[in-house]
Amino acid sequence: MKHVTRWLFVVLFVSSLTSFVKKDRLPVGLEVGEMAPAFGLAGNRPFALDSCKGGYVLLSFWASYDASSRLHNAQLNNVLPDLPEEVKMVSVSFDDYRSVFRETVREDRLRFAECYWEKPASSVYGLYELEKGFGNYLLDADGVIVAKNVTASELPSYFN
Repeated sequence: MKHVTRWLFVVLFVSSLTSFVKKDRLPVGLEVGEMAPAFGLAGNRPFALDSCKGGYVLLSFWASYDASSRLHNAQLNNVLPDLPEEVKMVSVSFDDYRSVFRETVREDRLRFAECYWEKPASSVYGLYELEKGFGNYLLDADGVIVAKNVTASELPSYFN
């Protein structure tokens, strides 16, 4: 009986600790209504966020070693063809190695044209406070954040 009581106490204690963790949203730092920081990428091909002005931009930050961000990125990529043409996805991987990035893009069947690889030491990592966690941002035509951590099922509702 003591063994069962002790085990029950351990289970209750552990579950009480994990109940305070917010599980439904990623802890990304920037907030809705803020202007998205402009950036450029040099990793696998040049890119500048300013080149996307005039339409909606979905920024998705991920890494292959972060299962949750990788899954969300793949799901968003799959729903992209169902969105209006003025929506552009910019998928940025922070994998340590370009070869891992390429293999993940191939394995997840992502559109390579929308995928960029950047080193984790990149200034973008700091600008978007990604040390707090990977996630995504939906930007309007002026570069203002209109939503963050949007799921693939929520994304179409922003354009209906």
